[in-house]
Amino acid sequence: MNVAGESSATGRQVSFRWNLRQVMAARGIFKTSDLVAPLHERGIEISRQMVHRIVTGTPQRINVDLLAALCDILDCTPDDLLELRIEHERAPRHATAGKAGIGDLRPVRAVVRRPAGL
Repeated sequence: MNVAGESSATGRQVSFRWNLRQVMAARGIFKTSDLVAPLHERGIEISRQMVHRIVTGTPQRINVDLLAALCDILDCTPDDLLELRIEHERAPRHATAGKAGIGDLRPVRAVVRRPAGL
């Protein structure tokens, strides 16, 4: 599953999963080139290489006509292909009162001494 995301100032992480590969496999379609002809029949003219990129990667943008054609070919909905995920970012943990946090620790300079008698 491919995941893409974007952070916002509201403390939420919005991401989505692109499930085209999984939906294709559930329908018995395992080769990306098997989508070229059905897309062409629906008026979507894209190269075999572009179909491969759409199937194997997470697109940053997708044409609505292409999305509709994929849904028609695979007998699914856009929700099946795009799974939206909203996660709330956790507040950073602070050291408890009275205990030193990692930010308070400093390295101690090492002193190398020769053993006595050498």
